[in-house]
Amino acid sequence: MRQSVFDMKFSKVYPALVQKAERKGRTRAEVDEITAWLTGYSFRQIDEALSSDLSYGDFLSNAPAYNPRAEFIKGKVCGIQVETIEDPLMKKVRQLDKLVDELAKGKTMEAIKR
Repeated sequence: MRQSVFDMKFSKVYPALVQKAERKGRTRAEVDEITAWLTGYSFRQIDEALSSDLSYGDFLSNAPAYNPRAEFIKGKVCGIQVETIEDPLMKKVRQLDKLVDELAKGKTMEAIKR
């Protein structure tokens, strides 16, 4: 049985997002910045989550201050239109993935942060 992305450890998923950005010449610091912008976590809290058994779903569900500007994240990721996703947690997963995609494609931090 395939493990749900919600149940995967944050410490396994997040490095994959960082690698996606790094393959295109971006940095972990930039991924941390957009993650902090989207979720309200501090850089220290992101590091603590990476050192814990926290699931990816819990990381996003328990975000201290999910950015209300996330509603402006639009476009496709993995062939799915982000703004049409009905499941709130899956939408958050795809929103962060979309931001990392935009980072990897060379968008400026100002454009990514909308």
